[in-house]
Amino acid sequence: MPMLTRRACAALLAIAALAPAQAAVDTARATAFIQTAGDELVAAINNTSLNAAARQERVATILRRSVDVETVGRFVLGRFWRVATPAEQQEYLRLFEESLIRNLAGRFGEFQGVRFALGRSQSRTEDDALVSTIVTRPGGTAFNLDWRVAEMGGQPKIVDLIAEGTSLRLTQRSEYSSVIQRGGGQVAALLTAMRAQAGR
Repeated sequence: MPMLTRRACAALLAIAALAPAQAAVDTARATAFIQTAGDELVAAINNTSLNAAARQERVATILRRSVDVETVGRFVLGRFWRVATPAEQQEYLRLFEESLIRNLAGRFGEFQGVRFALGRSQSRTEDDALVSTIVTRPGGTAFNLDWRVAEMGGQPKIVDLIAEGTSLRLTQRSEYSSVIQRGGGQVAALLTAMRAQAGR
């Protein structure tokens, strides 16, 4: 029995060492984090002294600082992360960051004149919180945008965006899985598609 106990403890410690540095997030802290990030994004988008390319680059800078790209990227790749080689993992994360930031910056950058208001916040699990916002586009049309926030390495980070009930990372996970399966289950097939999308 003592031997079994030691083995069990060793297994638990090994699992803990492999897990992401994620801890419980305080709802008020998550809300304040999204308020700050949202205000920065709106200010960048609505800055009429910048051209469209400069606005998108400023938005991209804010997103790189606010989003935990590695955690989102590994979640999106799902079970295929374990079958990818270390070189494939590194290239994937690099291409994923470029794709994610480019797509988000382009999406946010289209809405010059946008307004942003906080809604309610709630603990989603023990590890993350959901902060709801209402984004109003020019002309008065509005949509709900929920920000999933977790504590990563002692700092709040965005780990998902949910627009009108649709999870960005779940949608991307499904798309990437389809590409890999069509490529015979090889992560290399996804990397080829991502390189082509990036113009490489």
